[in-house]
Amino acid sequence: MRGAAWQAQSLLLAYPDEQFTGHLDLVRRVAAALGGPVGTPLGRFAAHAARTPLPELAAEYVATFDHRRRCCLFLTYYTHGDTRNRGMALLRLKQAYAAAGLRLTDEELPDHLAVLLEYAAAEPDAGAALLIEHRAGLELLRAALHDAGSPWADVLDSVSATLPPLGDERTAVARLAAQGPPAEQVGLAPFAPPEYMPQGAAR
Repeated sequence: MRGAAWQAQSLLLAYPDEQFTGHLDLVRRVAAALGGPVGTPLGRFAAHAARTPLPELAAEYVATFDHRRRCCLFLTYYTHGDTRNRGMALLRLKQAYAAAGLRLTDEELPDHLAVLLEYAAAEPDAGAALLIEHRAGLELLRAALHDAGSPWADVLDSVSATLPPLGDERTAVARLAAQGPPAEQVGLAPFAPPEYMPQGAAR
């Protein structure tokens, strides 16, 4: 059932356009079937999204993920910042997706959480390994969303509940929280055009 959960989470973390509304019924069915710490928060977010006018939800999404540097959906940013190492990490993800037959559009970056979850839904073992590899960034994002009172915190709670309990990752989470991502500023083309970078990080 992890694959169904990851697919539902991926849909909910995409920008809420006209297609987003059509996905909510599917997400609610998946959430009801899953229940517990994975399904319950998904159902709660889907209910919020269903009763929120789409333009308002879209504005809330932009305010949360584009204007808050701590709420970055691009996971390699947490561990690599804007450094050369991030470019290599993006390339490695893109190669993994291509090997599994997942082709990204020019508008998609491979480290966007929605994209990674879509990959995990199709390739559960490899996807789980990548999610665990980026666990520190996931937990920082989850904490930031809770601090902001964001409804998307429910989606991150659901993602976290699909993964093993935090062990040694706690140290990495604490270190990232204290130090932040590396600050070396370099060009990451063709992987990270400025419009897809966290607010303030690409300027």
